[in-house]
Amino acid sequence: MTVAELQALSEELDRRLSPSAKKVLEKRYLKRTQDGTPLEVPADMFARVAENIAQADLEYHPDVSLDATIAEFFAVMAGLEFLPNTPTLMNAGRELQQLSACFVLPVEDSMDSIFGAIRDAALVHQSGGGTGFSFSRLRPKNDLVRSTMGVASGPVSFMRVFDMATETIKQGGTRRGANMGILRVDHPDIVEFIRAKEDEHILNNFNISVGVTEEFMAAVLTGEDYALRNPRDRTEVGRLNAREIFDLIVDLAWKNGEPGIVFLDRLNRDNPTPKLGDIESTNPCGEQPLLPYESCNLGSINLALMVREGGIDWDRLRRVTHTAVHFLDNVIDMNRYPLTQIGEMTKGNRKIGLGVMGWADMLVMLGVAYDSDEAIRLGHELMGFVHEEAIKASEDLARDRGVFPNWADSTWAAKGRRVRNATLTTIAPTGTISIIGGCSSGVEPVFALAFIRNVMDNTELSEAHPVLEKVLKERGLYSEELMKSIAVVGGLHDMAVPDDLKEVFVTAHDVTPEWHIRMQAAFQDHVDNAVSKTVNFPNQARPEDVERVYLLAYELGVKGVTIYRDGSRQEQVLNIGGVKRKGAENGGGVQLELGSEGGAVMPVRPSRSPVLRGETREKVTGCGSLYVTVNEDDFGPREIFANMGKAGGCASASTEAIGRLISLAFRYGVPPDKIVKQLKGIRCHVPLGFGPNQILSCPDAIGKALADKYHLAGSNGSKAVGQLEIPIAYAQGACPDCGGAIEHEGGCMVCRSCGYSKCS
Repeated sequence: MTVAELQALSEELDRRLSPSAKKVLEKRYLKRTQDGTPLEVPADMFARVAENIAQADLEYHPDVSLDATIAEFFAVMAGLEFLPNTPTLMNAGRELQQLSACFVLPVEDSMDSIFGAIRDAALVHQSGGGTGFSFSRLRPKNDLVRSTMGVASGPVSFMRVFDMATETIKQGGTRRGANMGILRVDHPDIVEFIRAKEDEHILNNFNISVGVTEEFMAAVLTGEDYALRNPRDRTEVGRLNAREIFDLIVDLAWKNGEPGIVFLDRLNRDNPTPKLGDIESTNPCGEQPLLPYESCNLGSINLALMVREGGIDWDRLRRVTHTAVHFLDNVIDMNRYPLTQIGEMTKGNRKIGLGVMGWADMLVMLGVAYDSDEAIRLGHELMGFVHEEAIKASEDLARDRGVFPNWADSTWAAKGRRVRNATLTTIAPTGTISIIGGCSSGVEPVFALAFIRNVMDNTELSEAHPVLEKVLKERGLYSEELMKSIAVVGGLHDMAVPDDLKEVFVTAHDVTPEWHIRMQAAFQDHVDNAVSKTVNFPNQARPEDVERVYLLAYELGVKGVTIYRDGSRQEQVLNIGGVKRKGAENGGGVQLELGSEGGAVMPVRPSRSPVLRGETREKVTGCGSLYVTVNEDDFGPREIFANMGKAGGCASASTEAIGRLISLAFRYGVPPDKIVKQLKGIRCHVPLGFGPNQILSCPDAIGKALADKYHLAGSNGSKAVGQLEIPIAYAQGACPDCGGAIEHEGGCMVCRSCGYSKCS
């Protein structure tokens, strides 16, 4: 590729990148000065990465010119045909040079191993990676510790230590660390593990999944008991009813999306190097099973660009697949690993994870409904093609560079295929790189066909799916009013558009859970590793609906399941008609409006700060002096403590209970004037005083103390305050950076309006 061709591609890239893509690149990927000024434009970043990753060719051919390889790598990235995982884009050609996203670290049953794993995880998180752990080797709670003659505290207690350590580490300077925690279903502490995230303020840096075995699933189907085994010696220490444990998993997943399930025996059925050990865990989003100390680098092909003249451009897809495999294999050699053991294991197996994104876009462009047999058939055909071409590309590399070092003892040797990489394909969540690529994420349906973008002057612009916008214009249906209406609800189901458009342009919530699983299974059949996929449920779904999907997933052969029921977490809102921002800067307030169906889940404020500010007022009641303390944080009243001057008695118990309930109401954004209205005027049998200062009861006293504090009507004649403002970061469903809608994907959250993302 000539200099002129490269310059033309750079100019084309700048035109093609969406505002969201440019924003996320500037915020997270481009080299910057200490004050945040970008030192690169997007084309510079892709050139930096291409030049760095091409250097690996010199290890095998020291005298070769790299010009052609650099141009090839630059072209597929700047053309948005293929993008590697985030650490590669961020770190290649820079001081850190840590290029992998996925790591699994061992946790053995000793203090040295446990705290060594915490140290190692800190190094991985600091370098920009995510970590997976199996806690199945840790002895259960109250088990004897012979070295001290004490008792063990169990896996869940140590997970909390890992979680707290993760909280203190910034990943690559741009995001918090993310972990996967897995516990075998036959571990004696499995019930505590399943319930570990029932309180959503615990283990916030973990996704958790139950490691399910074939033995357990067989017992679920027959309703029989199964054995719990002490991991020290695998002896049976108890039995539980499999169906009851399965129902508990289902109920908790229905409640807030966790735990997920991972079919451990299936991971090991496809383990290409079984003599090196069993696979016990995955990366944080579940799509990459790895042995202890293994890492894997990922990348995805943009299927939205693989359509030509109403069909799949198989030649282009083949070309990009071969280039991507070459690129990802080079990454292994150019990587600077955070631990020596990780470098040794990774180079021994040379696993890569090539996947796809933009699948939903491709279906729309082909006029195929996501929830159709034709889409399932096409998914099989397409991923089968990518997988076989990836193997051929790996065989080409093996002829030139040699097979991976552990090949002789691998399942590849048994099949007689000499490949460079022990695994080749993975379907990853592609939250931010799909924003850069301007396409839908992974193999997920489109989350929303249009959304509202807030621009600098606080005006709102609607942004629609490009294919939908094109079709609507061709049919004379397009209008800004229609786009804004679609943005409010996300899809076409309530819009006055032809039925054939509603059939093809479906969103994640239009697709029934069964079709989600069927699509996941179609891709899993042609993937070495696993498929990251979120099965979306409407809020009104029942636990038995989740159960049906879990059983279908088992039947269809997927390796793991993540579900999300709309509105089931505090970070996500149900039926929100709009988010009205007061200022475009992060931390501004939002007010929630009811959706079209008349209901919205209340917003939840952040966890309580360790330090609050407050003041105490004395109110003399018929039961004695009542001291009412109101504590505040940056967003207004946070909690109330109401204590009687004398200890004990029903009065003290009642005032304590009232204080707790008011504090809970504050957490959900209830304004003080609403609480005052309910409390003032309540009478008991011993009112005290006369006129406006009369205290009718303890509840009346608390209401009046709150009214005094906030100068509410009826206290000092002031006007009542309005709705409490909730910070954008904690308005349910609102992105903490821009107030846009949050998508849940494979254990991650992502905002397509600005590129914000968070795993676990």
